[in-house]
Amino acid sequence: MTAPSKPRAPEGDLATFARERFTHGGATHDVYRKGKGPAVLVLTELPGISPQVLGFADRVVALGCTAVLPSLFGTAGRDPFQDKVAGALYAVSSMVRVCISKEFTVLAAGRSSPAVDWLRALAASEHQRCGGPGVGVVGMCFTGGFALAMAADARVLAPVMSQPSLPFGLTEDRRRAVDCEPAALDAVAQRCDREGLRVIGLRFKGDPLVPEERFQFLRERLGEGFVAVELEQADGHPEGPLKKHHSVLTGSLIDAPGEPTRAALDRVLQLFRDKLLAA
Repeated sequence: MTAPSKPRAPEGDLATFARERFTHGGATHDVYRKGKGPAVLVLTELPGISPQVLGFADRVVALGCTAVLPSLFGTAGRDPFQDKVAGALYAVSSMVRVCISKEFTVLAAGRSSPAVDWLRALAASEHQRCGGPGVGVVGMCFTGGFALAMAADARVLAPVMSQPSLPFGLTEDRRRAVDCEPAALDAVAQRCDREGLRVIGLRFKGDPLVPEERFQFLRERLGEGFVAVELEQADGHPEGPLKKHHSVLTGSLIDAPGEPTRAALDRVLQLFRDKLLAA
């Protein structure tokens, strides 16, 4: 008898989100919104806002928060895993556009991407619009470090870095670094010490895009303020889209109680409850 397949991450429908445009500093991007309550910015992984990322956003909405998804690259709503060949070409196309864009810093260590300024402005706007004590931010993969850099802003009360992949770990220095400028990292460290800020970091061990040295660096810089959630490769979904598990909250999630990836997801959602909704 064939064992039943394990449940995957839920998928969301882009049509259930309202689309708006947000402009700051000469840059304009689409922003998809859904829900009521304090804002949580969900920053997509490459190649763009997928049905799995929308499914995660729906969980945020179910908590009683407003999910805010800026579309910084790719085609919103497109499933990159529906067709392997087309999906691979789509991923490469998105990566090339990101690498040549002036909004993103791909290789440099210790530098925040210019897009972070735009995202901080969006977070300020959403906080004013949605109310509550502050905002949450989830960065995934390419945008993982953006959540850290944004946490220099006192409005950000619940920052989450899921598989932060920049800078690419081509050298030892880059593996022991994150794409966050020193001044912002210092500000986050001070908030951890003075305010009890906690930054959650998620990764699969053995993921070449998120080296162990990067999490060790964050432990050293943020101390108890950095909460590392590190999963074994065996914890990922057996039918995950990549040979090495990478996407903790989406593609490699096993959506069942008792599974380590589900426990990691629940920990992120609890952070939002505690910091944004407890009052």
